[in-house]
This record gives sequence, structure tokens and C-alpha cells, in this order.
Amino acid sequence: MSLHILFYTGILFLLSQASGRLAQRFKAPRLVGYLLAGILIGPSVLKLFSASLVQDQFAVVTEIALAMIAFSIGGSLRREKLRDLKGAILWITLLQAFCAFALVLGVMCFVMPFFLDSASRAQPLLKSFLPIAIIIGAISAATAPAAILSIIQEYKSKGPFTTVLLGLVALDDALVLIFFSFASVAAKNLISGDLMLWQDAILIPVAKIAAALFLGFVAGFVLRKAVSYFHHRDTVLGVVIGSVLLTSGLALSFGLSALLANMVLGFYVANHIRHRRSDEIFGVIRDIEEPIFGAFFLLAGTHLDLHLARAVLGLAFILILVRYAGKLIGAYTGAVIGKAPSSVRKYIGLALLPTAGVTIGLALEAYHNFSPSLPILSETMLNIIVGATLINELTAPFAVRYSLSRAGEIHT
Repeated sequence: MSLHILFYTGILFLLSQASGRLAQRFKAPRLVGYLLAGILIGPSVLKLFSASLVQDQFAVVTEIALAMIAFSIGGSLRREKLRDLKGAILWITLLQAFCAFALVLGVMCFVMPFFLDSASRAQPLLKSFLPIAIIIGAISAATAPAAILSIIQEYKSKGPFTTVLLGLVALDDALVLIFFSFASVAAKNLISGDLMLWQDAILIPVAKIAAALFLGFVAGFVLRKAVSYFHHRDTVLGVVIGSVLLTSGLALSFGLSALLANMVLGFYVANHIRHRRSDEIFGVIRDIEEPIFGAFFLLAGTHLDLHLARAVLGLAFILILVRYAGKLIGAYTGAVIGKAPSSVRKYIGLALLPTAGVTIGLALEAYHNFSPSLPILSETMLNIIVGATLINELTAPFAVRYSLSRAGEIHT
């Protein structure tokens, strides 16, 4: 029997709230409950949600959730909070991403041949394993902003550590787009033996990032003018949601980063609208964030295929450990160079471990790009990243909560 999409939507919201509360009973972040429930009802276990339902019919739910999450992250970055911490944020962002990329590239290039059959191992290193390792390294630089913001909101975390963390995840999205674009061009040129087109690797992603920034600022300016005509709380909610979705739609239509555009929109609202009104705007968003987080992460859990993940479990564990090492080393070094507070130096690396939607999206894009030329290695790459994401998403939230607690910024 084929049931209406609204039936599954109701299940999505009801089950996410129930699983979140159940996770809290076991002293775990709600995020872990959402993910486990998603895995349980997804195509890998109970099959209540089919693959086509998750990937096609519910795709818009994921886009809406990411847009609202990005807007909230941008709204958390007030200039007065960032003024003394901007050096630390910049250095940590650059070094944690670069160290994760470099370590993963080196280790995966070396260990992948040992996990494949003899026919795969016989391929030339420079035209097979090295290009795929470059792609895996670039994707490993990503940090999941949604998971971090969910935990910050759940535990009402505030302070310099939280400000640095939010600044990092806001910048990380733009940086990873550049990393991935550069890595894709480098990998294609290694496979084909052609000269690298630097303008494709650098100029095109930089231009797209600049366009997304411009779109966010324009949307923020329009929203500032619009809210002056709406004073009731309920109407403000409609105007804000409409602006966020409009910004996402324009960004996706022109191939830009909807995450980055909405972060800039939130940043503009927080810093260019007087505090009382901007607090009201983000207040109405906070009222609806909990069900949005729950639906988003439950859907994220349904995307994870346990059967694919089992096939390359050893490589997935290696990827997790090497990525963790890169994030921890890079974040600590960046915090020291940037003269960050002691709590940031000690614990910021742990808070950068989550990886989710952006990682899966980039992995799928890379798979489609490289499967014609390297079918076995491309499938291996996708399975490694999916398996690592599954394990990471169930463990990293505890690391984020621990880092916020040790920094003394959890207030509930």
C-alpha cells in the first residue's frame, strides 16, 4: 500500500522528537537519538522510509533545514564578539583544514592498495590511488555546522569558546568549497596526464563564493527594510522564513552555496539591525529550531547505508582516526599562533570532529565525476566516506559536548 507523503512527514517529526527525548534519558545528546532512529527506519534496517522517498521526495526538507541552520550560525556572529577573536578564528580555520587534508591524503594513498584486490593494486599510483586520495583528503577537511549548532542550542552554550567555534564552522564551508574544487581539477589532470588549469581550480570557486557573499548581503539589506513594516511576532516569522528560503532558492538556481549565502544573511541581520529587532528575529527562529533539527538529522540517518559501510570498515576507521589527528593538530597549532584563550587551545579540536551532509554531498559528486575513469576506486572512496560518516556521526557529538563542558560554557 502506497501511503501519502504527509503520513511519512508526520512520522518524521513525531519520531524525531521521541528519539531525541529518549537519547536525553540515557545522557546522550539529542542528535545521537535522531541519527539512530533514522538508521532504524531507513533502507538499511526496517525499510519504513525507502531510498527514493529519502533522496527524492524529502530532499526539500533537507534544503530547508540547512538554510535555517546556516542563518542561525550567521546570526551568532556579532562583530563585538568576534573583534578580539578574529585572528584565532582565521588561523584555526586554515590550519585544521590543511592538516586534515594533508594527513588523510598521505595515509590513504599509502594504505588503500592493501585493502583492494591484486588487479586494483596493479594500477599506476599517480593515475589511480593518488587522485582518489586527494579527493578523500579534500572532503575530510569539512566540518558539519548543523551538528555543532544543534548541540550548542541544546545546551545553551555561550562564551568565547562558542564564538570561536561558530566562526570556524561559518568559514569552513567556504574554505572546503575551494579545497574540493582544487582537488577535483588536480585529480582529473593526474588521471588524464594533462596540465592543470589553475583558473578552473581557483578562480571559479572563488568567484562563486564571492557571488554567494554578495547574495547574502543583498538579501540582508532587503530583509532589514522589510521587517520595518512588520511588528507582530507571527508576521516577522513569516517574513524571515520567506527571506531565508528565497535566498536558498536563488543560490541553488545559480549553482552557489546556499549555506554560505544564508550565513551571510544571518550575519547581516545580527550586525545591521538594532539589537532589539534582531533579537526578535532570531527569537522566532529559535522557537521552531528544535523540530527542524530533529527532522534534518533523522533524515540524515536514513541516508546511511550499513551494508556499504561494512564493506570497507577498516579503511573507514583509518580515515576517522587520521582525520581526527589532522583536526586536533591543526586546531591546536592555529589556536597557539592566533593567541586564542586557553580553553580554545585545549578543546577546540574536539569540537571540529562532526561531519555529515556536506561530506556526503561532496562524496556523491566526486563519485559521479570519477566513476567512468576509476569505477572500483570511486566506489571504494564513496563507501569509505559513508562508513566513516556513519561512525563519526554517532561518536563526534559526545566530543563536542565534552569540549563545551570543559570550556565551561554549558549552562543547562
